[in-house]
Order: sequence, then C-alpha cells, then structure tokens
Amino acid sequence: MSYWGVVLVRILLWTMLLPIFVSMTEYVLAQELPRPLEIEPDINFWTRVYTEVNTSSGFVHDTRDLSVVYRTLQFPEGASRRMRNRQISQARDEITDALRALAGGKRNNLTEEEQRVLDVWPEGTANSVLNEAIDQVRFQLGQSDRYRAGYVRSGRWRAYIANVLRQQGVPQELVALPHVESSFNPAAYSRVGAAGMWQFTRSTGLRYMRIDHIVDERRDPYIATVAAAQLLKDNYDVLQNWALAITAYNHGQAGMRNAVRATGTDQIEVILREYSGRAFAFASRNFYVAFLAASDVDSNAEQYFGPLSLDAEANYVIVDVPSFVLSSTLAETFDISHQELRGWNPALTEAVWNGDKFVPKDFELRLPTTFSERAPGLIASLPSSERYTAQKPDVIHRIGRGETLSGIADRYGVSQSSLMALNNLRNRNFIREGQVLILPGNDGSNPVSLARLKSELVASNGLYVVRNGDNIAGIARRFDTSPQTIQSLNDLTDMNKIYVGQELRVSNSSQIPVVTEEEELLSMSTSSDDQVSTDTEELVANEIESESEQEPNENMQVELIESNVLASVQAEMAADPSDYLVASDGTIEVQALETLGHYADWLGIRTQRLRDINAMTFRQAVVIGHRLNLDFSIVNADVFEQRRLNYQRLAQESFFLAYQVITTQDHVIRSGESLWELALQTYEVPVWLIRQYNPDLDLDRVAPGTIVKFPQLRAISMADNSQASNYSN
Repeated sequence: MSYWGVVLVRILLWTMLLPIFVSMTEYVLAQELPRPLEIEPDINFWTRVYTEVNTSSGFVHDTRDLSVVYRTLQFPEGASRRMRNRQISQARDEITDALRALAGGKRNNLTEEEQRVLDVWPEGTANSVLNEAIDQVRFQLGQSDRYRAGYVRSGRWRAYIANVLRQQGVPQELVALPHVESSFNPAAYSRVGAAGMWQFTRSTGLRYMRIDHIVDERRDPYIATVAAAQLLKDNYDVLQNWALAITAYNHGQAGMRNAVRATGTDQIEVILREYSGRAFAFASRNFYVAFLAASDVDSNAEQYFGPLSLDAEANYVIVDVPSFVLSSTLAETFDISHQELRGWNPALTEAVWNGDKFVPKDFELRLPTTFSERAPGLIASLPSSERYTAQKPDVIHRIGRGETLSGIADRYGVSQSSLMALNNLRNRNFIREGQVLILPGNDGSNPVSLARLKSELVASNGLYVVRNGDNIAGIARRFDTSPQTIQSLNDLTDMNKIYVGQELRVSNSSQIPVVTEEEELLSMSTSSDDQVSTDTEELVANEIESESEQEPNENMQVELIESNVLASVQAEMAADPSDYLVASDGTIEVQALETLGHYADWLGIRTQRLRDINAMTFRQAVVIGHRLNLDFSIVNADVFEQRRLNYQRLAQESFFLAYQVITTQDHVIRSGESLWELALQTYEVPVWLIRQYNPDLDLDRVAPGTIVKFPQLRAISMADNSQASNYSN
C-alpha cells in the first residue's frame, strides 16, 4: 500500500474510533463528577445565580426545591443594607402569607400574590408541601458581576491551577471551584474566618500552610492552590468519591462520613435529598451543585457574558530573602513601589508591611520577571546594617475590664489600625476582658515566649500540654501536685506512657471555657462578632454585608465580603474525618486526645457519673472508637459539641503550629507489630493524627497485612517567628 493509502486508512480508523474515545472520556468524567438527573434543577438554579442576576439583585426561592423561584428582587441603586433587608423581609412576608393561605386549601378568589405563588409550584402540589414551604423561603443574592470579574481575573492563575490539580490527581474541572469560594479573589475574607482565593479556615489551613501574624499563606494564590489540591485529594482518599470529596471541602470529611452512614449510600443525589444532619444546612447541601454550575459557566463563559479577555498570566521570579529585613528596605533595594511589592507577596501580613515585623529569613519573595537576571545580585547587595539576625519580638497586652482599643493604642503610642492588623481584628469595638493582644514594635523588654505563655494559659485551665523531655513526676512538681493525682485525673494506666502534644489534666478544674485565652492567642483573636448566621437569618443576611464591615482597616488590603456564596462553619475543621457530634441516642464516639475527665468537664458533671452510666470501673480508660453514653442533664448537646470542638481545634492547631504533614507512607502491618509503638518510635507521629488518616481503623485490633497510612511530618522552624528575645544588626 502506498504512503498516502496508509495515511488514508489511519484517518478513517481515527474517525471511527474518535466517537468511542469521546464516549469513554465522558463516561470516566461522569464517574468522577456524577450529575444525575435529580440534581439538574439545582444546577440550573445556580447557573441562573451566576449569570442572570448581579449583586444588586437576587432570587427569593424555596430552599429545598430550587426550581421554585418566587420573585426576582432588584435593589435600588445605592441602597443601604437596611433598605435591602427591608425589601427582602417585605417580599418574604408577602410570600409566606400567600403560602399559608394556599396551604389551608384556598384555591378560589386568589389575590395576585397568591396566584403568582401557586403558579411556581407544579400543578396538584399537596397542601402539606405548601405548608412546609412556609419555613423554606430564602433569599439568594445574585453573583453574575462577581462571576464575570472572577473569570477575567482567573487568567492570572488558571494555567498554574490546572497544572497543580494534574500533579495531585484531582479532576481538572475543579479549576472552577474558586468561582464558588471567592470569585478568584486572593484578598477575600469571609464572615466565618476563611481567607484567600480558596477560602481556608485557620484550623484546616494550618495542616498545609504557615498561618500566623507574620505570614498567612492562605492569601497567596500559589501556595493556597497547592494546599487546596492536597485537601481535595485527602478528602477523596478518605471518601473514595469526588462528589463527596468536593462537598467535604465545605462540610468537612466527618460530615460527609456521617452522611454516608446515615443514608447507607454514597450517591450524591440521595444524600442531598435525604440526609438531614443538624449541620447539613443550605450551604453544604448546595455546594456540589453550585460547583457543577460554576464549572458549566466557566466552560461556556462567552455564551453568557459575551466576548471576554482574560487577565494575562502572572509571571514571576522567586528570590530567597537571606536575613530578616524590613519590607521597605526590600522595596528600595529592588527599586519597586512598596504597594507593588505587596501585591506580589500577599502572604505577608500588615505587621510586615507597616514595619512592625521583618520579612522572615528565607522567605520566598516573589517579583516580576523583569528582575530575573538582576534579583540575585540585588539581594546580595543588601548592606549588613539592614540585615537582622532575628525577628522583632512580640509585646503582649492582656485586656483589662473597661479597656477600649483606642485607649490601649493611646497607652502604647500606636495606631488602632496597627493593633487591628496585627491581631486580625475586624471590628475595633469587639474586644473583651482577658483577651490577649500582640502590640506593634518592641519596648526593649524580653517578651514572654509562646511556649511559656501557652504553658501558663493551659495550666490555668487545669490542662497541660506535654512537651519533649516531660515526665509525670516533673509535671507534678511543676504544678504542686502528685503523680498519682495526675494519673487519676487522666485515667492513665501507665504513668510512663505519655507523648508530646498530649493534654493532661493537672488540677480538678470544674469548668473549661468555651473559648480559652490560649485559643485567643493562637487564633490572633477573631472578633466576638464573627458569628455564622443560621438558615433563617440567611434570608436577610446571607450575602449582604454591613457597611461597617466593608473595609475594617484601610491599610489591610483585605476585601471582607461574603466571598463564599455557600460559607459553612463545618469547613473550619474540614480535613478532620473524626466525628465530634452527639448521636440521636445521646452517645458519642470516643476520639483521640479525649478522656473521661474531659467529657465530665464539658458536661458539668462528676466523672463518676459517666462511669456509672457506662458500667466502667474506676481505673478503666475510654477506648478510641468506642461509643460512650453521656448525661445532658446540666449541659445540652449543642454546648457539649461546641466545647468539644473548641478543645480539639485548639489541640490540633497547637500541633500544626509546630509540625506540617508533607506526605504519607503506607505501612503493611507485620505479625507482632504494635500500632502504638510504630507511631511513637518508628514514625514519631501522634496516634490521633494516624487515626485521622485511617479513620475506620481500630487502633487496638490491627491485623497483620493491614495497610496503614502514616503521615510524614516536617518540624516547622521557629527561628523566623517572633519568639526571639532580641534582635540586632
């Protein structure tokens, strides 16, 4: 056969095989990102939100049947939040009045509003359905202008995101997820404390990034993209289903594991329709369908918005900062404006940009590609007089009764904006007695180290975190108690077996505050007004922020918006698969780091009461993974859960301030091996963390041949933080 004959045959074969190949690709994608017919109306609703209505308008709709849209509201230009809320409330009242009449059986002599409401429901809708709908009226702010702006902005990072997703084995369609989270805005900050383009909370973000008052890598779109891909992959490794893994990005691994257990299936359409977990509210229920809608629009943006020109890809060069240096010095060295340098390095906090802290040593400084050849020489030219050997130390002030932020600022001769930036305060009027504030600058005194302050604060609540070199006898001497008392308070079977990071009760304190002082320090004091609205409040407050919250600090360069259309408090500990909720029968699953004493404190009862109702002997310890009966006669389940979550969050944040998981290693258990010994001696990983990577593992019954994932840890250097006692040229 001639050469061209061969070519012709190959073309014919390819033409025949191409449809088969495309069909197989679509099948694989359908398996990865299922979209059953049952959820298409929901996807269509969110497509309309992203393309038909902007942030000056929105839909009043039913929360469970998203095909039911009662009205499209248009707000007057320049309308205040109060005016918008009034308009929404009026529409809601009119709609619920109409639903109430219709649910009562009225079908004749309908008012115009009643007829309009009846028409949006399918013919023959039962009165019982209309009665339920009375409490399901919700408002959703439009997003078309934000989506369009985000799509244009996405050009800066789109290729980078796609490459990271590919490397992590995450479906490429997830390049569209930031549309749902932040409209591709790295400066976004949500009302539930999530930050950056990928909207990481502090608790989840600490597992993957550095987050403190000097560097917050959540706001760096490149670092946060890698973290988001890792979190999504971790979700998939636990849930083995991409629809659930994506929903877990909002609702958490634990939440989705509960959903699968409760419904007996991992089919997303069944879970979205039937799962009724207390925390599985509108945000979580709609996260996956909103993502699918965002992905559809992303793939056909010009169909909805007309011709668009994406921002050019942001090309850059990275240079390592060799010493602790002022940001203003770096700007002068590179002959670049302070503002432009800041734009390239959003991970550095306001404390660095206003000079209260140095740019950390070894920080990877990002610069425009115009510096590709000159950067090494310029950074090397930094004079020794501008290089420092340590970070500026923290100065700490504990707020007293009656003190105000302005008074504290005047007392120390600093600006309120500096105090707000350094402590991540978003409202100057919300501080409280006992709260710890970090002050700008250095007053010449040696500050209390974080380790010492942490020890004192924990001990003041009756708890102590075990550190390297500790033993029970030494801890007992430190807190003027006996080893036997500590053993009894913590139900320890062997006083010689304690581990770094373990929390021990050292006094019989009867109360654990819901928010501890230590938590205030570690979280850099999120303000007390940072509460999450309930579903009923979302009608009015869901996507409309207060004028006073629009820009908390003109120097912070943070856009405090309802950046996550579907913000969920469950995402605070999204990477933790452990179940911390109380079951319907009043029992809980025992988790690592918890003792009978903890449960008694959180419930406000005596430990013996828990032993009695669980038929436990005096020395018998609780077993991780086993279920325990509780007594809610003094404290209800909601309060108990909040105290438990705060404790776990604090313990885990403390750990991840010191260690970061860099990868995992599979270990095949051999005969005679103990998981506890492997954890503490071979891999040097706390057992609670192993269980999080193997959530269904019975730690006390691991059969030979079982594959266990062991996280590999990297110690985070403390040399570049603010704990140094002095600094010098």
